[in-house]
Amino acid sequence: MSAQLKPAAVLLPAKTVAVAEGDGIGPEITRAVLRILAEADPGLAFQPLTVGLQAYLAGHSAGFDRRVIDAVTEHAVLLKGPITTPQGGGYKSVNVSLRKTFGLYANLRPCVAYHPFVATHHPGMDVVIVRENEEDTYAGIEHQQTDEVVQCLKLVSRPGCERIVRYAFEYARRHGRRKVTCMTKDNIMKLTDGLFHRVFDEIAREYPEIASDHMIIDIGTAKMAVDPRRFDVVVTPNLYGDILSDVAAEVAGSIGLAPSSNIGRHCAMFEAVHGSAPDIAGRDLANPSGLLLSAVMMLVHLGRAGAATAIHNAWLRTLEEGLHTADIFGPHSRRQVGTQAFAEAVVTRLGQRPRDIPAVDYPERTMSSAPVLLEAAAVSREKTLEGVDVFLHWDQAERNPDALGHPLQAIAGPDFRLALITNRGVKVYPSGLQQTTRTDHWRCRFQSVEGRRLTPSHIAALLLRMAEAGFEAVKTENLYAFDGVRGYSQAQGE
Repeated sequence: MSAQLKPAAVLLPAKTVAVAEGDGIGPEITRAVLRILAEADPGLAFQPLTVGLQAYLAGHSAGFDRRVIDAVTEHAVLLKGPITTPQGGGYKSVNVSLRKTFGLYANLRPCVAYHPFVATHHPGMDVVIVRENEEDTYAGIEHQQTDEVVQCLKLVSRPGCERIVRYAFEYARRHGRRKVTCMTKDNIMKLTDGLFHRVFDEIAREYPEIASDHMIIDIGTAKMAVDPRRFDVVVTPNLYGDILSDVAAEVAGSIGLAPSSNIGRHCAMFEAVHGSAPDIAGRDLANPSGLLLSAVMMLVHLGRAGAATAIHNAWLRTLEEGLHTADIFGPHSRRQVGTQAFAEAVVTRLGQRPRDIPAVDYPERTMSSAPVLLEAAAVSREKTLEGVDVFLHWDQAERNPDALGHPLQAIAGPDFRLALITNRGVKVYPSGLQQTTRTDHWRCRFQSVEGRRLTPSHIAALLLRMAEAGFEAVKTENLYAFDGVRGYSQAQGE
């Protein structure tokens, strides 16, 4: 280490970081990263925690125990290696559980090209993916409802949309970014993704100095793969963000270099984007760069900008001098090194700056990754019950919709009329097509008779009549209007 770095590092206040080394390659890349952190910032202390496979085997189905919760709550930051989730039922994803437990609503994933030292088709790529981190299908609410049909609930809330979209614009403003792009699939999911898009448009108007646009996620992902320089900051719901950020990281050069931060109001978690790679575990082959750059993001978050700058520049210098791990070894590599040798190379270059790649300089001030965001107050809306969708497990009469529809018509009254029946979202009654594929899972939409004001007791009475007639309801969804606007989707073919 250079002499000029040590005094600055010593003057930093002491800080304890909770560390979970994870599984697979996790222990070896974590050891490499901690070696660099300890050298660049002697004021750091590390509290080791058990998260992942060993916690599962110890009987903790979430993959972590109360000690982890207490440590992260106390220290407000967790540096986490990659985790292996055991196959089979009963095991929830540790990553998802940690994000939800600690309210880590924003997942920030920078994707940067390091041309020509890491092979890429897109020199100059510098894109930041801002992924919503708590909602969407990652709620993990799934059910098997019939012999043939399972469901996964996609949950999107207005507060969740407002929080992540505002975070994206605040990030762009604070980091001098020029544009924020929203990606959804609201041409199909008009209510859930439609809400995300609508909130994006509302909040974008508050940031007139930042350009904004929207793309459908499928074409947006395709454009990211072939022309990523058209993007700057991208904000998107949870599932799309997971997929898009992997594509962007690989397009930039290697997912092994991709860092991420998970930001909440009270704490944060930093982790590499890649997985635990058990096939190369223990062989000193893994690239620690993704976790190291995540640790740099952690230092910036903690206001330890001097150490963050020193590590990042030393890493860039190592990269451009051609000391590469096997995953990025190529024409511009000079020598292939293992995990620990790569870490030592970075340590040796602390205090140095890259010569060809632009150096980084993090401001010497606290730059928490989580700006204070004020959520809009809840707005009271008139909510009117207009009917109910009743989902049935029914597998009779060659799955003929008429054989189901006619008896349901007879028991619908006096409060309801049977408006339609769908199968997998497609209208099959009345006037369905014989060609439509049908399963044993049927949505039967009952809407109020004109002039009738419905209450939940009317729905209960309808369900009782259906049960007495021998029909098995596996799920219901009430149909509401809000301020006179329908809050439920039409059927395909309706």
